[in-house]
Amino acid sequence: MLHLKLTLALRTTARRVGLSLAIVALVFVIATIATARWGDRSLWPPAPGAPSTELFIVNHGYHAGIVVPRAMLAEQRNRPGLSAIGYLATRFRDFDWLEIGWGDEAFYREVPTAESLTTALAMRALFRPGNPSVLHVVGVKGDPRAMFPNSDLVRVGISDAGFVRLVDTLDATFGRGKGSVMPEQLGPGLYGTSLFFRANGTFHLFHVCNHWIADLLDAAGVPNAPVLATLPSGLLLDLKWRSGLVRSSPFTPKP
Repeated sequence: MLHLKLTLALRTTARRVGLSLAIVALVFVIATIATARWGDRSLWPPAPGAPSTELFIVNHGYHAGIVVPRAMLAEQRNRPGLSAIGYLATRFRDFDWLEIGWGDEAFYREVPTAESLTTALAMRALFRPGNPSVLHVVGVKGDPRAMFPNSDLVRVGISDAGFVRLVDTLDATFGRGKGSVMPEQLGPGLYGTSLFFRANGTFHLFHVCNHWIADLLDAAGVPNAPVLATLPSGLLLDLKWRSGLVRSSPFTPKP
């Protein structure tokens, strides 16, 4: 009798756990579909033969960044209101690309690698309201794949009109110093030739670094799903599957 009761109890528990997991999965699917951004067909993909700009999205494992060609930013700097873009194009004039990331100020500046991450710091960044944010800008020479050989990169081609909108959104992310139109610089970055800048927006569970990249891509007309973008791997997976983008091939140095 005791054995029978135990068996029935285990079966009941298993059913409840299974039902709970099914509900969680259903909610996740519904949320992913409900918040999905379907892109702007007038902006993306670029028309065959039309001018376009190539970007990279780089997944560092615990964080993601966007890599943009500096020369294309320089072409945009004379448009009104783009003081941050103009500053970057000049400040990093010796580089071919800029890797730009956004994130929680304390988390970003105190966690240069995944090994530096602590549970307390992660919980504070995700769940404490009002976390100030920063932008991290790195100068990249040559092929970006050579600088990030251990990271997953996805190549994204966007139209010229889409790039203009992406640049507008990017410039608006930079915080300005009091009484100044120039971006507020906060000091050296984490690696390479890099700098931190004050950023607009607060960091929390529902607005992490990958969501910021998803916002930039949305401005350029590229479809993406914010729910999947909660994790860097989810953002890249969505870009590979739904947007039809593919992983960039590894960099091979010329002999």
